This record gives sequence, C-alpha cells and structure tokens, in this order.
Amino acid sequence: MFMTRLISGIILLAVAISVILLGDNVLFGAVLVISLVGMSELYRIMKIEKAVLGIIGYLAAIGYYFLIYFNLNKYLLLLFISYLLLLMVIYVVAYPVYRIEQVMTAFFGLFYVGIMLSYVYKVATLEDGAILVWLILIGAWGSDTCAYSVGMLIGKHKIAPKLSPKKSLEGCIGGVIGTALLGYIYALITGLKITGIANPRVLFAIIGASASVISQFGDLAASAIKRNFDIKDYGRMIPGHGGILDRFDSIIFTAPIVYYLAVYF
Repeated sequence: MFMTRLISGIILLAVAISVILLGDNVLFGAVLVISLVGMSELYRIMKIEKAVLGIIGYLAAIGYYFLIYFNLNKYLLLLFISYLLLLMVIYVVAYPVYRIEQVMTAFFGLFYVGIMLSYVYKVATLEDGAILVWLILIGAWGSDTCAYSVGMLIGKHKIAPKLSPKKSLEGCIGGVIGTALLGYIYALITGLKITGIANPRVLFAIIGASASVISQFGDLAASAIKRNFDIKDYGRMIPGHGGILDRFDSIIFTAPIVYYLAVYF
C-alpha cells in the first residue's frame, strides 16, 4: 500500500507540475475536468451522480467555467440564481423522486468543488500568476507533508480524534511553520520579483502559513463529510489515495486563499 501510494503520488505531482507549466488552456481544461470528476464523487454519496440533478450540476459548472474563461463575470449571479431555481423546479415537478438533501448537495457541489477549484486557474491568470500558482501546491501538499512529518515525529495531542485520529496539534503547528518556511525558501532560491511587492519572501511566507491553516481545515471538512456518510474514500481514481476529492480536498480551500491574499497584498 505504501509503495502504491508513493508511486501514484509521484505521478500525480509530475502531472500537476506539467499542467501548471503548460498553463493557459491546458490548465483551464485540467481544472474543469478535475472539478467535474470531483463533483461526481460528491454527488455519488447522495446517489445523484447520474440523475437529472447531477447532470444539471455538471452543466452549471461548465457554464461557470465558460463565463470566467471569457471574463463574463457580470453573468455569474444570474447563473447561480438560475441554477438554484432550476433545481427547485426539478424537485417540485419530480416530487417525491428527490429529497431536499439531494437538491442541496447538487447546489453545494458547484460551489464546494467547481467554484473553489476554479481559483487554481484564476491565480494563474493574475499578474505574476505563473509564479503565484505554485503557492497553491506549496500551501496544500507542502502543508500536508510538513504536518505529517512533524506529527509522526513528535505528535501527541490529538485535535480531532473523531474526524482524523492521526492529526495532532504538533503536526498542525509544524504544517503551518513548515509551509511558511517553504514559501520563504521558494521566493529566496528563485529570486522572484513580484510587481508592486518589495519583499516577496515575507509575502510568500505569510501566504504559505495562511494557506496551511486553511488547507488543514479543508482536509478536516472533507473528513467530516465522509464520516457523516460512513465512507473511507470518495473514489478509487488515484491508487493509494482514493478519489479526486481525497487528494484535492486541501487545494479546494487553499486556492481561494492564495488568490485573495495575492490580490489584496
């Protein structure tokens, strides 16, 4: 199991790096596909992944990505309202085929997976986005690695035994400090120059630490959903890791925080 997890993890990292380096349309397409797969994994829990509710959810996600790709942001609220209204119409017309929990999961899936993950692409489109986008991986997967390593070495105090028995307070703190250090080193080694930022090393350390905090909550949130439905993994797409949501749960939360910290700092 360890070797399977290690090998698939290396392959996943190599693919992620390649996609980010290619950027533009390749990154856009990859994030869209990952979002749709992630939504299907979430919908599968409520048994709507192949139902009308699920199909409408996928179409709404595609519509959302179409709008952000062509910078038609003024139509986003119209899309969201129309999506909710359509879901409610289906709920009423098909009653009692669907339960309200299924309807709300369909709506929630667009935001939790589709919109949150779209910030990977949004970060890449910012000025200096080719540099900033790497902070998402550092903040998510770097945090996971640092937290796991510190937790294994000195972790004693459990923070959420019912959600994630292996997570410790020491590991969480190690994740935050380690990711801040990774952000600082990333700026230091590469000698990055960010437009309008006098000291990117400090900024990247702050973004790294903040992203680590958020990514750890994202991981726990994903675990809470799985515990509610008594499942171990969202899927089996990635050997040793589970599904897309099992591997990208921290990125779901990290990408938006990196985007807004980069924009407002």
